[in-house]
Amino acid sequence: MVAELKRRRVFRALVGYGIVGFAVLQIIEPVMHGLHWPDAVLSYVVVALAAGFPVVLMLAWIFDLNEGRIERTAGRPLRTGMVFSLAGLGLVLAAPGVIYYLVVRKAAPARIPPGPSVAVLPLVNLSSDKEQEYFSDGLSEELLNLLAKVPGLHVAARTSTFAFKGKSEDVATIAEKLHVATVLEGSVRKSGDQIRITTQLVNAADGYHLWSETYDRKLTDVFAVQDDIARAVVDALKLKLLEPPTSRDRRTASTEAYNEYLLGQQLFRRFNVEGFNRAKQAYEKAVALDPTYAPAWAALALARFWVADSSDTLTAVTTGQESAVAAADKAIALGPDLPDGYLARGFVRVPIQWDFDGARADLQRALSLKPDDPDVLSTYALVVLRPLGRFPEAITALRKSAELDPLNPRVWSVLGSMHIAAGDYGPARDALNRSLEISPDQSFTSFHLGTTYLLEGNPAAGKGVRYFGNRTRRDIRQPFPCTSVRIVHCRCWRLLLFISISGVIYERVLLFLPELSCDTLPPFLRIGRKGWGAKLGGVYPLMFSLLLHTRRG
Repeated sequence: MVAELKRRRVFRALVGYGIVGFAVLQIIEPVMHGLHWPDAVLSYVVVALAAGFPVVLMLAWIFDLNEGRIERTAGRPLRTGMVFSLAGLGLVLAAPGVIYYLVVRKAAPARIPPGPSVAVLPLVNLSSDKEQEYFSDGLSEELLNLLAKVPGLHVAARTSTFAFKGKSEDVATIAEKLHVATVLEGSVRKSGDQIRITTQLVNAADGYHLWSETYDRKLTDVFAVQDDIARAVVDALKLKLLEPPTSRDRRTASTEAYNEYLLGQQLFRRFNVEGFNRAKQAYEKAVALDPTYAPAWAALALARFWVADSSDTLTAVTTGQESAVAAADKAIALGPDLPDGYLARGFVRVPIQWDFDGARADLQRALSLKPDDPDVLSTYALVVLRPLGRFPEAITALRKSAELDPLNPRVWSVLGSMHIAAGDYGPARDALNRSLEISPDQSFTSFHLGTTYLLEGNPAAGKGVRYFGNRTRRDIRQPFPCTSVRIVHCRCWRLLLFISISGVIYERVLLFLPELSCDTLPPFLRIGRKGWGAKLGGVYPLMFSLLLHTRRG
């Protein structure tokens, strides 16, 4: 039987059909997503492909391809018993694929929070000018922020939803990864002062539309369109509100100011010096066009801070930081019920003014206005709890932030570094590896991971961690690749040397004076849940060795 199958080239036909079937399944999923077909279509395609296996077997048994011509294969004719045998063999071969697509892929239900939930995917830019993508991205984010204000509605965070930008994953997969029940998607076409916004709300469980609409409006009506979409989503999810969500507190009368604000948002999220500078310019244009535009003032505060942070002179740093605080104060004065200003001022208060109480009050106010916001939670852990040595609270806040924004690599990286400071190296490695899984092209996450191995006394594993820097692949043994640390190395290396040696000396003192508690130290100098004596033996000798390594280099 096997010899006859080989002679008639049946196995070759099966392999070819399997390759074609796999290609069809890879193509049909993005097509379904683009045309908004229900998931049942994929099931029909899988069944049709599986039914084709017995047919291909029989045709391959009867016919052969010879020099481009189809000819009947010589030998015994196909009898009834052989028909059933080949059909059974074909069904057996098709069974694994059918079971995988129809059973295994649907067996694990998504972990969805109780109550209504939605993910706002980036709206696709259909404008002829591809440079208008900042507008579609910004509009998506504004819709997300508007829906996040709805009580009882769980909205997936921006970083996680934007991780799917440009990808062709189906709605069910996206919903499962973001832990939501519905997905809002659509497109934007902008031409002059005219915009067309097409949106649809999709039920992830069956792929059917709960609601869809197309809006043709003038650019001046963009805020009204946002409100209409938010109200339609609320109605489709059958949420009962005392009053519908509105963007009134985030509006500006100037469409040019709104354009500059959205452009600044896109530039700022490049997270590099050039992006911060260009974002600062865009935000400054926005507030010049509309001096009462509170969200732009809040964004300008953060941009000014980071531009100042990378300045070359002390005067530029000081002036820039003071202007950052002033912009945050202005944002709060103009929009006392917006979380943006409080988040910005809470972030800049600690490194500029060392005002931990003020930063805590601002961030708690931001959380009261926008509960369970992952950015506020991570900022609170980073700028308030970590410098005060309150690592368990910081880890709790970051874990909650990671649950709300599961595909944000920065949150996982900060969580890993917080576990390092607390001496929890196993959880630190898990969080850092998760961050690198999401975004492998990171600098400090790899550095933190290598540091974790060194602190565990496993330098061989630390050497195996790879650092992916600015377009070049570097080994973790080339420490401090970023600009800010090079500045410290070049200008402040004596201070770093002093801190390193002081740390080692302090550890030795603790060996003879154990009653000297870390509580006698200023809060920002406390390291680790057990105080300096538990951490300095690892952290500061590591800093010292890295410093000597770079000085020799």
